Amino acid sequence: MLTKAGLAVIDALSTGRDATAAELATDTGYSQIHLYDVLDELLEAGLLVERRGPNNQRQVHVADHSVVEAYRSLQAELGHVEWADLLSPATLRVCWYLDEPRSVSEIAARLDITRQGVHKALSPLKHRAMLSPSGPEYALSEDLSPLLAFAHAVVRHEHRSRVRALAPSSTVEWCDPKRALVRVQTATDTDALESASDWQLTGLARFAAYGLQFFLAGEPAFWYAPNEELTPAEVVCHTLVLDSGSRRVSYAMLLIEKLDIDQETLTETATWYDLESAVAAMYRPLEGEFDASEESPVILPSEAEFTALKEQYEVS
Repeated sequence: MLTKAGLAVIDALSTGRDATAAELATDTGYSQIHLYDVLDELLEAGLLVERRGPNNQRQVHVADHSVVEAYRSLQAELGHVEWADLLSPATLRVCWYLDEPRSVSEIAARLDITRQGVHKALSPLKHRAMLSPSGPEYALSEDLSPLLAFAHAVVRHEHRSRVRALAPSSTVEWCDPKRALVRVQTATDTDALESASDWQLTGLARFAAYGLQFFLAGEPAFWYAPNEELTPAEVVCHTLVLDSGSRRVSYAMLLIEKLDIDQETLTETATWYDLESAVAAMYRPLEGEFDASEESPVILPSEAEFTALKEQYEVS
């Protein structure tokens, strides 16, 4: 995660200037010794670019990067706030969940931290009247959408950097501060993630673990969520996030039927993926309502198609 020192450096360089470590120490208040480590981290992450100035002096400037651009947008629209002083890694993680009103308990459970930790992360925002409403559920005020965009850019960058260190062809399809769903493009990268302890096969490739074997027309997807169980409900959601075409919807329904996944459980999981309406639509035919007249958010199989699929895979 982008540290406070790292953010202070980006803030100091966001105008596009070049600067030395000594100049940045003056600007940020951090020691040169500490900044050398910070600069190395930012360079490795692709957020900074280095060149040699007069007398072979090391100089850095910000790179053309989504995190930098999101920060510049935040400054342009809300430049009256000293964001480098206000934002910590913990605050940025909590901000991810403030796109809609959420309770402190809900955010704490999702981040696997204490409620006190969430309150502490929210404190700088609460003191500046940046949250709406004021509780017991919190969300960012409407005019703070650039802050939400910056938090999302930072979190996505963190996941992208982590997975690409192992599998360079990876792309992040979905993420939150603790979890990421990724695709890879090469067999070598598939092997790398299969060998990594924090990554698990998911999506259609995971169906084999439940007795449903499908042909994959490419490399499988992977899930990053250390120390968390990958549940069938998550696998259904990952399948739909990766491909919401009619065949994948039918396969997802087949897994629901085979494992008898409870609708309430799946809906609770689907909330994090904005798939509640898709899940509700999928359960109607599973309960025998194949001829529902209302428009569906996903393309559902006909009764004959789904019956044939169940017979093919021996799902009763």
